[in-house]
Amino acid sequence: MKRVTGLGGIFFKCKEPKKLYAWYEKHLGLVREETGSSVIFPWRDAQDPQRPGMTVWSLFSADTKYLDPSRASFMINYRVENLDRLLGVLREEGVEIDPRREDSEFGRFAWIMDPEGNRIELWEPPPGQ
Repeated sequence: MKRVTGLGGIFFKCKEPKKLYAWYEKHLGLVREETGSSVIFPWRDAQDPQRPGMTVWSLFSADTKYLDPSRASFMINYRVENLDRLLGVLREEGVEIDPRREDSEFGRFAWIMDPEGNRIELWEPPPGQ
């Protein structure tokens, strides 16, 4: 079973997201999508070029609770093929798993913690992505 199939996104906290987004746009050319919440890096699967994918880069306000209970100012999102199956394996291996799940038009999400207390987001994209 494949576990992680790629990098889904990088998220980090900052004091002033609007100002920092403007800095990254001006100096590094990172332009947010129309909703203004993320920078999207589209790509194609090397083994299946017809299959699109994306990596997301987002800034969060310093007081966000989205990354809790991690004390880190960042969170990495990893793409997975079968979220339920992977969570079952991770549970058997003793990995700390957040009981919360999210299913949306963007796919399925779950969260785990590494041994140093860093929150990790697992993302099963919707079919075709």
